[in-house]
Amino acid sequence: MFRHILSVGGLTLASRVLGFLRDVLTAALLGAGPVADAFFVAFRLPNHFRALFAEGAFNSAFVPLFSGKLVQDGAAAARRFADEVMTLLVIVQLALLLAVLAFMPQFMTVFAPGFADEPEKFRLAVLFTSITFPYLLLISLVSLYGGVLNSMSRFGSAAAAPILMNLCLIAALVVGTPLMPTAGHALSWGVLASGVAQYLYLAWDARRADMTLRPVLPRLSPDVKRFLAVLGPAALGSGLTQISLFADTLIASALPTGAVSYLYYADRLNQLPLGVIGIAVGTVLLPEMSKRIKSGDEAGAVDSQNRAIELSLVLTLPAAIAFLVAGTPILSVLFQRGAFGPSDAAASAVTLQAYALGLPAFVVIRSLVNGFYARHDTATPVRVALVAVGINVALKLALMGPLAQVGLAVATSVGAWVNAGLLALLLHRRGLFRADARLTRNLPRMAIAAAAMAGALWLATERLSPWLGAAGMVERLGGLTVLAVVGLAVYAVAAVLLGLVRRSDLGRLRRRRAKV
Repeated sequence: MFRHILSVGGLTLASRVLGFLRDVLTAALLGAGPVADAFFVAFRLPNHFRALFAEGAFNSAFVPLFSGKLVQDGAAAARRFADEVMTLLVIVQLALLLAVLAFMPQFMTVFAPGFADEPEKFRLAVLFTSITFPYLLLISLVSLYGGVLNSMSRFGSAAAAPILMNLCLIAALVVGTPLMPTAGHALSWGVLASGVAQYLYLAWDARRADMTLRPVLPRLSPDVKRFLAVLGPAALGSGLTQISLFADTLIASALPTGAVSYLYYADRLNQLPLGVIGIAVGTVLLPEMSKRIKSGDEAGAVDSQNRAIELSLVLTLPAAIAFLVAGTPILSVLFQRGAFGPSDAAASAVTLQAYALGLPAFVVIRSLVNGFYARHDTATPVRVALVAVGINVALKLALMGPLAQVGLAVATSVGAWVNAGLLALLLHRRGLFRADARLTRNLPRMAIAAAAMAGALWLATERLSPWLGAAGMVERLGGLTVLAVVGLAVYAVAAVLLGLVRRSDLGRLRRRRAKV
């Protein structure tokens, strides 16, 4: 399981590095003005629906059922089930796509009402979203193929697919911007092209695995009925989660120009550890737990969940500390150039610090929720999400006035902790999860290592301030590199001294990777 997590995490890290290059170019060419706000809304909306119809609800319902079919009935039966599900998915997505495209101005009035006061921004948002929204159909098929391949322990292609997206967007910025009215136009077409590229890549890998999916006559077979029964609560749960994200877009559109962009740039950094660690762990853990539970190995499933939570926290805490202590130099070095000025970097940095408060909870949720999904219980996370989203949205409305977009990020972090706490409590009460001795012993050690890193970063930031605040990019980048090395070195040494990471574990891991 750890080897698969490292594989997925490594590919995701490569994608995120390319994503940062993309964002650096985006910040320089697009900045944080009305065109940027319009594009980011156009980019976020199909991704909101993607999380609802594809990665969120769909995978939580599909992967455990497909994994079970593989274990019990074999590849042919599993393929037939996936064919039926794909047909259903395409029908629903096409209906949604046609409806949204037909009523795009009305759709935009609902999801970004604040843009209505600025006609040019509203017009651009309608145009950009009309271009990007078909991406939803393509990326939903990508998620289906990804679930199929992940269930077969072929994690590489699904994890590598986002690399293609970033390459397409970088190409759109570099090649397309000079040929189009704005960089926003080029990026919108780049989003659509990336959906085509990712779909073709995963379909090719599925063919190599002899798991090519084909549309069939739509019918409600017993397997599809079971899938829909599990999907219903999962879709409601994902819908509740997306309400919080939609609320960010809705409320931020009513804030002064730039708020949507500040949220975007801060969230992009926050998504780095969430993607590299949280999504990698969750992606591997769900089929792992599903297969163990299907085979009657409940103890093994709980042990896998403990190790996943432990690994998630050990790897996430350094990122959270770095964002909290050194958010301003990180944002300024990465993005402050061209149309993205010092005030934009400062506003984005404060927003990033607010997101960082909830980062450990965001990552742990990925492991906790799989304790329910692997047992085909998609209803309980819905009830938890309902409470968390209610608190989240209420806080957004309360904090948007005094704190602007920072209040939205604070509310998001509070909602994440509520969600994680309730999931852990319910699993524990049902006897489905208990923190074992190793996890309990290591939690305070993680806190000590994180505190040591925070102190080192604070001191290093003070000493490196002439470099970090220099006018030249070389000096600033050098200062940030030294800062990162100091923070990670202190955390790594503390982790080894405290016993969080054992030398014997590292040796075994190196030997296993050498065999792979």
